[in-house]
Amino acid sequence: MFSAAVQSGLVSLFSSTGSNQLQLFSTHCDESLPSDAYIGLLNDRSSEPQPSGTVSLISPPSEQSGFLLDQTVLHIQSPVPPKTYIQCPAQSGVELGLKHHWIHLQVRNLGREWSFEVGIADRVGRKGIIRFSTFQKQPRLKVPAKSDDLPLLHLPLSFPSDSTQLTAWSTINLRLPTFLPHFINTNLVEHEESIDDLSHAQVSIPSGQYSHISHVRIYSTCRIRRIWLSDGGPTQKLPWEFELYARE
Repeated sequence: MFSAAVQSGLVSLFSSTGSNQLQLFSTHCDESLPSDAYIGLLNDRSSEPQPSGTVSLISPPSEQSGFLLDQTVLHIQSPVPPKTYIQCPAQSGVELGLKHHWIHLQVRNLGREWSFEVGIADRVGRKGIIRFSTFQKQPRLKVPAKSDDLPLLHLPLSFPSDSTQLTAWSTINLRLPTFLPHFINTNLVEHEESIDDLSHAQVSIPSGQYSHISHVRIYSTCRIRRIWLSDGGPTQKLPWEFELYARE
C-alpha cells in the first residue's frame, strides 16, 4: 500500500477528531450480536450520540468519570472480541508496507477484555502477527499447521492504574523490532496438531531484521482516539493535537 511511497518520520493511521476518520480502515461488527456489538463515533464525555436500534452501549467504569475527553472518539464494543474489529488496510490481501519501528495508540480502558494486533514482516518477507490482549496471562507463540496461516505471538497487556493517570486514557508505545526474536523462542511455542517444534513447522517464521508493518487490527472493547507510527518513539516531538487533554 505504502511500500513504494516516500515515508515521513511520523504517519497517522487514525484520528477520531479528523474528517473521514476510518478512510484507511475496514470495520467488522458481529452481526450475530445486534444488541451488544457496535462500532461508532461518539463524544467521550457524554457518550452521545447513542447508537440507533437495539444496541446497548457499554458504560465506562464509574471511577473514570472525572477524567474524560470532551472530544469525538471511536467506540468499539462486543462481548466476543475476535468478531468485532477495525483493520488497516481496508482492502483484503493488501499490506501497509510502512517501515516505521514504533506504533502508538491512544486508547481508553472500558473495563472489558481488549486486544489489538500488528502484522510485521522481516527483510526476507517472512510474516507474523503480534497480538496484545488484556486477558492473556503468559506469552505464547502459536505456530499454525497450515502453510497459508501466519505464526501468532500472543502477549499480555495491562493498563496503568487509574490513580497514576491524569486522564482515563493511555498512550501505548511499542517498538516492533524488539518482538521479532520471540518468534523463534521455542519456550513460547503453543503446538498445533502434529507440530513438535519450530524446526518442523511448515510456515515461514520471521526471524531476521525487521522490515515493515503489514496490517493493524483493533478488536473490541475499547475507545480509540489516535493511532500513529513513528521513527523516534515516545521521545519524538509530536504536533500539539496528538496530546491528551482531560476535562474534569
